[in-house]
Amino acid sequence: MRVTLLGTGDTTGTPTVGCDCDTCTAARERGVSRSRFSVHVENERTGEALLVDFSPDFRSQFLDNDVPLPDAGVVTHIHFDHLDGLGNVYRVFDGLPVHAPNETDPATDESVAATIRRKYDYLEDRIGVHARTPLEPFEAYGLELTFVPVDHPPLRCYGLAVEDPETGAKLSLSGDTSYDVPERSRAVLA
Repeated sequence: MRVTLLGTGDTTGTPTVGCDCDTCTAARERGVSRSRFSVHVENERTGEALLVDFSPDFRSQFLDNDVPLPDAGVVTHIHFDHLDGLGNVYRVFDGLPVHAPNETDPATDESVAATIRRKYDYLEDRIGVHARTPLEPFEAYGLELTFVPVDHPPLRCYGLAVEDPETGAKLSLSGDTSYDVPERSRAVLA
């Protein structure tokens, strides 16, 4: 499994425009710039790749990194910095499976999968949304994936465990969470 961190910055990138906090000040002083969250996971055995979250910085992330375009996508939650790069699918892909949690969020009264279908209805001929039950593993391109609930109010948010059953390699990540991760999620991520 080859993992490339395409973006690890804050919701507005790091440093944030006009921000003088310690983190942004230090980033400017060091010449560090981080785009918004997105992770590329390649199954080196099959040559297929997954993209975890669709950063609005999608274009520059793929131009700046030596990684192939994904064969499928995973969306962990509906904050714009994890979802709005999905609009790039229109011009870049003919068809892309997108996996997303199916658990209804009481704050929005719809799941991540339902939000993608509604918000990106104009992409219905370009993406296939696959609703997945959190904490139930599913297979994608030879890898086993599991959405795990994490704490990132006010909306439901999920981390992701990615395992290669043939090599035993495991990647556990969450683009957004507090330290209050439920025990069952911690067990899956361990």
